[in-house]
Amino acid sequence: MNKVMKASDMVASLSDGMTIGIGGWGPRRKPMALIREILRSELKDLTIVAYGGADVGMLCAAGKVKKVIFAFVSLDFIPLEPYFRQARQQGAIETLEIDEGMMLLGLRAAAWGCPFIPTQVGLGTDVLNVNPELKVVDSPYDEKEWLAMPALTLDAALIHVDRADSRGVCQIKGADHYMDDWFARAAKKAYVSCDELVDSDYFTPEQEARFVFWERSQTTGVIPIVGGAHPSSCSPHYGFDVPHFKEYAASAKEGGFASYADKYIHGKTEIDYQKLVGGLESIKQLPLAVY
Repeated sequence: MNKVMKASDMVASLSDGMTIGIGGWGPRRKPMALIREILRSELKDLTIVAYGGADVGMLCAAGKVKKVIFAFVSLDFIPLEPYFRQARQQGAIETLEIDEGMMLLGLRAAAWGCPFIPTQVGLGTDVLNVNPELKVVDSPYDEKEWLAMPALTLDAALIHVDRADSRGVCQIKGADHYMDDWFARAAKKAYVSCDELVDSDYFTPEQEARFVFWERSQTTGVIPIVGGAHPSSCSPHYGFDVPHFKEYAASAKEGGFASYADKYIHGKTEIDYQKLVGGLESIKQLPLAVY
């Protein structure tokens, strides 16, 4: 079984109006090369589910998004993602803003085939006031009221990992794999870009297999793209590109997204992009963030 494919093949399998989940966390291990491929396409009217960063901001700025379901959209050291902020302020997108834990429960519900998961998370907050589509239910075992977090079923999930093999076995060796395993399980199809394509015997039970967090049957396609998370990080291999993120954020006030996209995305291949940001070796040398 060979699941290796190109980013263009991934985009060709998507269609307008889909609900797409994006793995990673803010500026960390985002499948940015896959996002750039979508930005080069004609896809539109997407619903995006993400613990968001520049992935969400770029898609919003390019007019690809109908709705965003999110817990936050941040570049970390730049607290508010600039283009997502503009989209919200201008009313250009629909939103469902929920707690981080609520989104995890929504992904789990989808993965488990449940219509919702009851939770106390969100009760007593404005989550219910600003999101009237969320409902509460009465417990059959006591008189308590619970928030019914609906399943966040995804048509596709986009994820970036350290290594993968042609069968779809994926490895993440960073300190946190975030919620990527639940994105993969909640999706009808999961497309994974990787920094390194390895032989299947690489995943030995003694060491490497313990960094595999979902079953290979959940992986639809494997897309080898070294440095494919840039400008986000892929710990422990490279950190996020602070100067590039600053340039990206500044473009929101100095020329708009069109100027950034013309320079780095439109009419460019991924190889062109990497040359423009200093080359692959520069990406690999980006320092890891220290907290």
